[in-house]
Amino acid sequence: MPPANKLFVFWGMVASGKSTLAKAWAKRHGLRHHNSDRLRKELAAIPLFSHDDSGIDQGIYSRKFTRRTYDLLLERARQDLTDRKNVILDASYQSRHERDLVRELAEKMGVEVYFVLCFCSDDEVTRRLKARALDPDAVSDGSWEVYLKQKESFEEPDELKDGQMVRFLSEGPLETLLDRLDEQLVHLL
Repeated sequence: MPPANKLFVFWGMVASGKSTLAKAWAKRHGLRHHNSDRLRKELAAIPLFSHDDSGIDQGIYSRKFTRRTYDLLLERARQDLTDRKNVILDASYQSRHERDLVRELAEKMGVEVYFVLCFCSDDEVTRRLKARALDPDAVSDGSWEVYLKQKESFEEPDELKDGQMVRFLSEGPLETLLDRLDEQLVHLL
């Protein structure tokens, strides 16, 4: 289990496996976990398993609503860190600006922050999106179109220092991935 008062950010593009991995790793280690898809729907006061088809950068995915969602993620992390709890933030964090806000929070709170960039092949993304479309318990509204847009707008994490980030290939059985993630993060912790 990670030492107390650590902030972890599981991030990446749609269907990269970040949420599945973040939720399972949080459970394995007893960490708080805040997911952007769940918080976005909580803010919108819509059912968790409903789907928003308003399109890219529209509705609950507009810039304004996304800002509210990411601000709430930061506030939830601040609350958990104040209570001396380890916490995971789980969202795309595609822009340097969003990652900088997390780093600023960690600095203000006097805690270490670690970023886990999840990625997988386009074939795996396709497979996961097809499976998600058939899953009535899927929370995310991510689609192939969103994935392609994210690939275009993705900002490389050049601002992250050595020892602050792990690039994690998230393909394979979940238990194997969790074990591999533990091995990679132990070097940072």
